[in-house]
Amino acid sequence: MEEEEGIKILGTNKKAYYDYFVDDTIECGIALQGTEVKSLKDNRFSFSDSYAKILNNELWLVGLHVSVYPFNHEPDRERKLLVHHQEIKRLRRRVDEKGFTLIPLKFYLKRGLVKVQLGVCKGKKGYDKRESIKSRDVKREIEREFRGRL
Repeated sequence: MEEEEGIKILGTNKKAYYDYFVDDTIECGIALQGTEVKSLKDNRFSFSDSYAKILNNELWLVGLHVSVYPFNHEPDRERKLLVHHQEIKRLRRRVDEKGFTLIPLKFYLKRGLVKVQLGVCKGKKGYDKRESIKSRDVKREIEREFRGRL
């Protein structure tokens, strides 16, 4: 999709930016099997409804579907995210606050390794979503006017 400074973006969760306010982000590694890496590099995965949870002081990604490559692996298994212990403590404090959840925002390759950008997000209400659409449309209209005058 996009390359910048040795980073190749595999997928972006646009739905998350629509449904949630992103308060903070963190980069995580992800524990994968070999065939899962191949499927991710071929963009054969879906993560629109996935989220992360903390169990036994470990961070787990739930709901990531990685299509089966010619060799078998479990497509919908929970995958462990690789994060420092202090980061997990910090994330636990944030998630324990009312309404915050961990949502994967982006999957990308960094120096040949698959990384996940997790967002600490808070759900939007219906009127918040309408406000986001309205501000985006106004911004787009201003850019059109600006281009038209050049």
